[in-house]
Amino acid sequence: MVVSYSVKILLIEDNLAYARLLEEFLMQTHSQGFTLVHVNRLGEALQELTQCNYDVILLDLNLPDSEGLSSLPPVIDQAPGIAIVVLTNLNDEELAIEAVRQGAQDYLVKRQVNPDVLVRSLRYAIERKQLLESLRTVNEALQSRVEERTAELVKANELNQFKSEFVSMFSHDIRNPLNTILLAAGLLQNYDENLTKEKKLNHLQMIRSAIKNMGQLLDEVSFIGKADSGRLRTHPIRLDLEAFCRQLVEEVRLMASEKHLTLVFASFGQLGEGLWDKSLLRHILSNLLTNAIKYSLPDGIVRFELIGEEKTVIFRIQDWGIGIPQEDQKQLFQPFQRADNVGSIPGTGLGLAIAKKSVEAHGGEIVVNSQVGVGTTFTVTLPLLRI
Repeated sequence: MVVSYSVKILLIEDNLAYARLLEEFLMQTHSQGFTLVHVNRLGEALQELTQCNYDVILLDLNLPDSEGLSSLPPVIDQAPGIAIVVLTNLNDEELAIEAVRQGAQDYLVKRQVNPDVLVRSLRYAIERKQLLESLRTVNEALQSRVEERTAELVKANELNQFKSEFVSMFSHDIRNPLNTILLAAGLLQNYDENLTKEKKLNHLQMIRSAIKNMGQLLDEVSFIGKADSGRLRTHPIRLDLEAFCRQLVEEVRLMASEKHLTLVFASFGQLGEGLWDKSLLRHILSNLLTNAIKYSLPDGIVRFELIGEEKTVIFRIQDWGIGIPQEDQKQLFQPFQRADNVGSIPGTGLGLAIAKKSVEAHGGEIVVNSQVGVGTTFTVTLPLLRI
């Protein structure tokens, strides 16, 4: 029997009367459409899964050709990406909980099912499965990227020491968002019935934010890898430099206002339009500006100066913040290097390395002048390529 709607459900249930009851429950709902395909045996279900795609499986744990938890592994093997909700009798609830531990997304006690309970369970099971699949994909991508990066480092014997430090620091920085994802996913899976809708949304937001942070870290590591392998190229375009800098200042103004900082921009000399790599220029100035704000003390000042000269352009970004210890300045532009006095201020230690690589790609130079407790000034000098 088939009822035509939108979310595809495979029902594996040998009790025809109960199957018809579930069909009636689904027809009574108006918040979500469903397509219900019913089979009586596990063997039929496995065959059906080879021919059609489904969003969720409703699996009775007592079937003519399979019983108890033995039904679950074949279904998971045949359809690893599909959510599973197990159906159980009242006296089999402990068995159903074990099924969830082994890979199902939810369970329903048959006598307690009503239209609302059924639809809610299906919806949450699909969401949880999609979340877990997303985590699996991210973890596979992370493993692949780490392996690729490690292979590059192994090929260069002179970078062996750097490889060891890189892997150690990368693993440390990636562990926090991964732990957040695993914790939130575990809470959603194990305590679903006890969580309010608001709590569930909060956990999902935590996961999204952690994935975004990992993606940003991977992008930064990828940039460093491209620069180290000599594949970083400039693509100059016509650009109004002063307007571009003013736009960057506006983008970080909210970040500055949260710390009650005064953000000052000033330009000097003849600028006009020139040819610049907009992406690399953004890497340079955004990293320096955000660092100046991040390491400034509340109620302070961050000053950004743009100076046009005959053959060069100078960018000077100055803060009156915590400063950088002299012994840390020698390694400041190395990946994952951070000053000892940053404390709990968050950061990956990649921003300045990216900025330096971008400056070098332009044929320019970057220098730092800093004193602990007084502040820091970064000066970037780039050759001017006029139109």
